Amino acid sequence: MASWQIRNWLSSNLRRVASCSVSTQAALPKNTCAAFSLIRSQPSQYVVASLAGRKYLLAPRDLLTVPHLKDVHVGDILALQDIHEVGSRDYTLRGDPVISPSRVKVEATVIEHTKGKMEVVFKKKRRKGYQKTIKNKHPYTRLRIGSIEFPEPSSP
Repeated sequence: MASWQIRNWLSSNLRRVASCSVSTQAALPKNTCAAFSLIRSQPSQYVVASLAGRKYLLAPRDLLTVPHLKDVHVGDILALQDIHEVGSRDYTLRGDPVISPSRVKVEATVIEHTKGKMEVVFKKKRRKGYQKTIKNKHPYTRLRIGSIEFPEPSSP
């Protein structure tokens, strides 16, 4: 058989198998409380949160390096307020634009304040004898992400 015949035969059989496969999609939850309970029941969760003007994909026990945060000290615990998305392997829940802090609680502990690697900028103007070297280290803050908690909504 020629290669094009084999390719055609494979593609037709793959289409047949794909059309016969049974969908194993899980049922969608009826409301957000049910969605939170489904995500809570999964073995691992993640959040997408804004911190220092950027969005980060975070999981429990992650070590996060962000630009220097002022007015925080080593050992301080920060509560992440802007949580855009919560999810697990099978389910995802997105906020519009954020999820209420009363629904999801994520804490981050300040581990250290550090500096990045040395950045060297060399400036020169030809035939003028002008040479300038600028050296800089950017300051960073390292955070350890705590567990992701889904407090039960208090019902009156």
